[in-house]
Formats: sequence, structure tokens, C-alpha cells
Amino acid sequence: MAITDWPSAERPREKLIKQGPAALSDAELLAIFLRTGTPGLTAVDLARLLIKQYGSLRELLDADLARFCEGCGLGEAKYTQLQAVLEMSRRHMYEQLVRGDGLTNPRLTRQYLESCLKGKPQEQFCCLFMDSQHRVIVFETLFYGTIDGASVYPREVVRRCLHHHAAAVILAHNHPSGVAEPSQADMRITRILVDALKLVDIRVLDHFVVGDGEVVSFAERGLI
Repeated sequence: MAITDWPSAERPREKLIKQGPAALSDAELLAIFLRTGTPGLTAVDLARLLIKQYGSLRELLDADLARFCEGCGLGEAKYTQLQAVLEMSRRHMYEQLVRGDGLTNPRLTRQYLESCLKGKPQEQFCCLFMDSQHRVIVFETLFYGTIDGASVYPREVVRRCLHHHAAAVILAHNHPSGVAEPSQADMRITRILVDALKLVDIRVLDHFVVGDGEVVSFAERGLI
């Protein structure tokens, strides 16, 4: 039976409009993105099949081009469309961070940093630069490393803070292994950066480590 023949309350688009996106299942949300099914499968049936094939909606969304195109009914056009949607989501979260109010939403900060860093194949070290009212000035990736770690240069972090006239900063980096637990090297470089930035009156508010499904806050752990 085609989706158009379903009761109105069960059709994903109509359900989203009436009840909001949170009311939809993963398969229903994916079906809206897919728009159409394949011969013998509705968009919802195809979405369920794809989620089963990839193991989860998240695994499908995180797939690279080659892996993504292995899915039934998927190809480069859908991949580029999906990447555009994901990037719009990241930019939407970023705009929420920089709307002008002080950074008072730790949950949104975590979500944004996780969306930027989760699943990256190599380590990246980033900074959220803020003014004296803790309003976000800009987010930058400063260093790239291998899967074993990134080389972080305190002098460059200080230089970028001064360049942006930042009064405070949030540090963040990812662990490609997926384990978010801070290493001894993470704690050591954090202490070095806190001390270096203190010399120029810049506060380090937190350091987030992004893993696979977990984000660890140094501030919450009492490490800053």
C-alpha cells in the first residue's frame, strides 16, 4: 500500500506537521528525507531496511560516500543532500551559540562540539573564543593530528586568543578511538594552556573531550 493510501495521521509528513518531529520514529524521519521508495517498497519500508542494514540511523548518517552508496536506493545525490542537511544543522547550532547572549547553555555547547568533532578519523584541537561577557566570537580548529594525537602549540593558542581579542576560551578535541576519557597528555596540555593564557588575562572555562557518544567536561570533573 502506498503511503498516500495510509490514514492521514500515520503519514510521516502529516504526522510531523501535526505532532512535531520528535513524534516520529527514526524510520519515519529518514523516509521524509528519502522522499520516495523503490519498486515494492514505500519510503518508510526503505528507511527501515536501511536502518537495519547500517545498524542504526546514526551509522547511516556517519557513513562516508563509499559506504553510504552501498545502501539500497542511495547514491551521490542523496549523499550530498544529506551532508548539506547535516551542515545546516551544525550552522544552526552555531548561530544559537553566537546570537549575542553569554554562553549559558552547556547542553548546546556539548551538542555543537560533538557535531563538529565526533567520528573524525584524526584528532582535531579546537577553540571557542569568547569575549568578557562569555559571548562566542568564533569557533576555530587550530591543530590536526594523526589517530594517535595532535601537536598543540600553546604559543599559537595564545596568539589566536589575542588576535580575536578573546577574554575567555573553551578548548575541545576529539579522540578518534571513541573513548572520551581524558589522557595524561590531555591533562598536561590543559594545565600548560591554563597557565599560559592566565599570563595574558584569558580564562580557560572548560576543555571538552569528544568521543563516540560521550563528551567529557574537564570543568565537571574538577580538572580546571
